[in-house]
Amino acid sequence: MKTEVSDQPIESLKKQRNLMKGVAIGYALVMAVAISLALYLTFTKQQAYLLAILPVCLIVMIPILMRVSQLNKAIKTRN
Repeated sequence: MKTEVSDQPIESLKKQRNLMKGVAIGYALVMAVAISLALYLTFTKQQAYLLAILPVCLIVMIPILMRVSQLNKAIKTRN
């Protein structure tokens, strides 16, 4: 797969954008379940170290959102 968006046709960019949106939505759902479980276990079992999952989940989401933004910008400039 090419990484430069300037070299790709617009159809490929739209397909990648839709794929990355799906990945972002799926990851957000998994992240919501993990955060809920971590909060539940933190307050019921007094395991505060599980709260470390919160910043890690958000850090992993940043590259996904950056790629979607990059693809949106490339599509917008071509239209």
